[in-house]
Amino acid sequence: MKKYQLDLIVRRVERLRDDYVVLHLTHHQPLPTMLPGQFVEVKVDKSPTTFLRRPISINFVDEANNELWLLVHVVGEGTRAMANLECGSKLDCLLPLGNGYMMPETPGGRYLLIGGGVGTAPLLYYGYMLRNCGCEPTFLLGGRTADDVMQLGLFEQTGPTYVTTEDGSMGECGYVTAHTVLGRQSFDRIATCGPKPMMMAVAAYAAAHGIECEASLENLMACGLGACLCCVEKTDEGNVCVCKDGPVFNVKRLQWQNSK
Repeated sequence: MKKYQLDLIVRRVERLRDDYVVLHLTHHQPLPTMLPGQFVEVKVDKSPTTFLRRPISINFVDEANNELWLLVHVVGEGTRAMANLECGSKLDCLLPLGNGYMMPETPGGRYLLIGGGVGTAPLLYYGYMLRNCGCEPTFLLGGRTADDVMQLGLFEQTGPTYVTTEDGSMGECGYVTAHTVLGRQSFDRIATCGPKPMMMAVAAYAAAHGIECEASLENLMACGLGACLCCVEKTDEGNVCVCKDGPVFNVKRLQWQNSK
């Protein structure tokens, strides 16, 4: 897929909480085609200590309004500068990068999309695209507390949505792999994104039940093009760059079963 370097215009900064914002970005030309699970490398100009681009998952593509949404978790100076952008300012973006989740060839499949924390970001767009393909997306979102469950209303508009929190402040108390929906319903495929321990648990559940599963890895990325080799992941075929060969992988390719 062709890559573009575009100066996207900030149309709106939607603040979800103090350390989470959604950047609504647009361009004077139609945005290029982007797939669920792909990501953007963002250049942060107003941060003198941020030398490398920042990889941000594609949260949603609003074709009707020619908007790209990026869910940004403010964890350092670079992401803080992004969160403080004003409407009308420009953001230098390299996109779309990486390989996304598998899109169905036929309608009717039942998909379970499991996310935790900021890892829920790419699942919103994936669920939307699955629904448009005639499939049935179901979401299972996890967080430490209710405050960690982002964009809940948008997920609920897209498909049935279930929640777990570690403190029981929303949904069922516990981890996503212990939610009772897993015992009540059956699914054809699973997609996941979030903290690695969570994704490994989801992969183990999928393997135990014979369900195909894809995971979007969040290895540290710098270039986004497979040149710097800082995002290497071990697979059955050898070491691969997550930014170029992923970030989405069928979990059968990964050597997580050998991890402790």
